[in-house]
Amino acid sequence: MNTKIIPPAFITQSEEYLDKGYDPKVARGLAQFFKPYYGRMLLSLVFMIIVTAASVSGPYFVKLAIDEGIVKNDIVALRNVALIYLGVSIVQVITNIVRIRLMSRVGQHILYDVRMVMFNHLQKLSLSFYNRYSVGRVITRVINDVGTLREFITWAVLAIVRNMLAIIGILIAMLSLNLRLSLLTFAVLPIMVLATILFRRAARRNYRKVRAAVSWTNSVLAENVNGVRVVQAFSRQAHNYKNFKDYVNRYFLERSLNAATVASVFTPIVDVLGAIATAVVVYLGGTAVLGESITAGVLIAFVLYIDRLFDPIRDLSRRFDTLQSTMAGGERILELLNTPIEVQDAADAQEMAPIVGDVRFEGVSFHYSDDPTLVLDGIDLHVEAGKTVALVGETGAGKTTIVKLLTRFHDPTLGRVLVDGVDLRTVTQQSLRRQMGMVLQDPFLFNGSVRENILFGRLGASDEDVISAAKAVGAHDFIMRLKNGYDTSVEEGGATLSVGQRQLISFARALLADPRILILDEATSSVDTQTEQIIQKALATLLKGRTSFVIAHRLSTITSADKIVVIHDGKIVEQGTHAELLANQGMYYDLYKTGFQE
Repeated sequence: MNTKIIPPAFITQSEEYLDKGYDPKVARGLAQFFKPYYGRMLLSLVFMIIVTAASVSGPYFVKLAIDEGIVKNDIVALRNVALIYLGVSIVQVITNIVRIRLMSRVGQHILYDVRMVMFNHLQKLSLSFYNRYSVGRVITRVINDVGTLREFITWAVLAIVRNMLAIIGILIAMLSLNLRLSLLTFAVLPIMVLATILFRRAARRNYRKVRAAVSWTNSVLAENVNGVRVVQAFSRQAHNYKNFKDYVNRYFLERSLNAATVASVFTPIVDVLGAIATAVVVYLGGTAVLGESITAGVLIAFVLYIDRLFDPIRDLSRRFDTLQSTMAGGERILELLNTPIEVQDAADAQEMAPIVGDVRFEGVSFHYSDDPTLVLDGIDLHVEAGKTVALVGETGAGKTTIVKLLTRFHDPTLGRVLVDGVDLRTVTQQSLRRQMGMVLQDPFLFNGSVRENILFGRLGASDEDVISAAKAVGAHDFIMRLKNGYDTSVEEGGATLSVGQRQLISFARALLADPRILILDEATSSVDTQTEQIIQKALATLLKGRTSFVIAHRLSTITSADKIVVIHDGKIVEQGTHAELLANQGMYYDLYKTGFQE
């Protein structure tokens, strides 16, 4: 099936959302990152003024050299003007080097600060945010959008000031030299202003589309990289390549070419207008020189000033494009930073005392912030300390949501969750989660060694503790068979290990953390029978003395639980032991007959 990839809705939304130029609100939001560097930026501005003054004075020194030195045949005056001009040029070069170096360092420091703030905020955002945002879009915000700030901070901020100062300085110099020639030169400026306005509008539209295409390309690329195993398993390489080539990358290419086309038109227009102004001044100024109403030095200085006048105008058009990109990137950055953290510690939150493990759900209902449909409805559940409860039910019944509320990944919409009689909303998340452990169906291992992944939940543990935890869950033997034992790199996501091996390492990680409450979310559903037998032997050690919540579809994991809770449509419909529920012949009995038998 050759399905054409259509840009998702957020492409169009982004284009509409960013259809504006300078935004004071965005500027104020970004200014908070500039505050620590105002002193260095002010110093750079001083250097910028010196550089601009030196640049504007250049044609005037040429005029002096011609009129006072060459025309009057005064070699001393010519030499003195040349030496002064050389000195001014040296000062200009030195101050420019210092300014660029200073602003480059400021730009890099601001980028560092922005990325650290964004990374810190991303780690605090609730899981619902990641359900809405793709990985590619998040990466675009942190890498591409932040990268646009560097160009603006390092070059554009003071360059805009420099160009404005240069234009003002040149206009004053030209008017002081000759009013008539100045007015002739200024005649082309209205056309220049009109061309600049039209260019900025066209560039803005095209830039919005380029930014949206970048975000979409990153999203598709991240999705294909993350799903490479599925792609290869179904031999979709050629199909995905064709789709990426014909639609995704082509979409990006076309919009980039459109933007480049618009940019390529503006510079020649400026050059033509500059040439027209120069031709008029040369003709009329030359006539004036022949009539001896102005000197040759004034004419030459005017020609040089015309060229220098249009340079900052050209540069300003590019800087305004950079400003537009910064506003667009800044809008997205601030949008992410202003994304509310749905689960936050209360202002008076206390540290969670050492957990015994008594858990209560009292009248708990829950729905997601963007969907009023109840996921859980009136959950009342009591699990005594040290007991194991199995949560069973059909897919989507609400089992995983219950444990997410227990770990405070979400807060209940109604009711409360208590551990040892303490409402979880009154304690800090960190002190709570330090005493909890979770093993997921598809455990995630980080790029690093086996040892580092086992240590993830308890960094201060010794090598002996790591090995003991691995032995307890049956992982030690396969780890020792790896190339470098516990120092073997597992690559990102544990790509070098099998599903069963990753699961065993995640069990060792949970055991080493020594949690008082343990959550197993489909922890054995992805492993083979032989590995499951190893895990079942380890579960007795892992669950001993801990309050445990087990979500499972395999009978061997459920039957040994102290209590089985059956969830249906977000409600508890049955609870009891395995034998009691079978005797009742209710929903659990039906699930057992149809799904749990092995």
